[in-house]
Amino acid sequence: MPFKTTTTLLSRLRSIYPIKTTNGNPWYIVSAVAFSASNEPQAVTEIFQYALTDIGEEYEQRLLLARKFRDALFKSGLTSGYSKAINSLAALHEVMPPDLKDTKMLRDTSMSIQDHERIGRAFFRETYGDTADSVQTLLDTIYPDMGYFSNTIGYGYTYGFTDILSPLETSYVLVASLIANDTPLQINWHLAGAYRNGASLEEVKAVRRIAIEAASAAGVKWKNDVPEVKEG
Repeated sequence: MPFKTTTTLLSRLRSIYPIKTTNGNPWYIVSAVAFSASNEPQAVTEIFQYALTDIGEEYEQRLLLARKFRDALFKSGLTSGYSKAINSLAALHEVMPPDLKDTKMLRDTSMSIQDHERIGRAFFRETYGDTADSVQTLLDTIYPDMGYFSNTIGYGYTYGFTDILSPLETSYVLVASLIANDTPLQINWHLAGAYRNGASLEEVKAVRRIAIEAASAAGVKWKNDVPEVKEG
């Protein structure tokens, strides 16, 4: 039987994020990515429709919400699985109002690979801080192609585009997808990365909790403990 969300579940997920925040409430981004990474694309559409009712009829706000959903799913594909991102984007497209669909690419396809690498290296360093060199060395050592891909396509073309999702929201995408995929090393990296990109301790804890509860509702069972949020 296909999984379906409930109003009670979605209200609960929305309520976890602290009310007193300057960063807005990204519950729908975290929840949608966690469900997508848990292979529940139908839940993504239900979250979108629920979130759309919250923002009223102002067109620019509705369009921005639609774009945030699409870009969050796209960005999550590198960590949750490309096929899961495609399936969630396809399901979302089916319920997307025609006036909220994009017909042109938002990223600048005229940029050179060198420009993507420059943007990627800068964003990589912002996200990893004083651990950037050790993580980059790890990627380069295990497979040089992985190190290059991470800089140019991962952190350059994919994550480094921040016109729709902010650097902080992008960190939340990574945290949510990694939690649903049960990869504690990378979860630790990106919980810390959310701090560096501007989140408070309370906000990072809330994002962790939203992702856990969404993935758990979708049936995810963890082999490893989900890392706790570390201060500092």
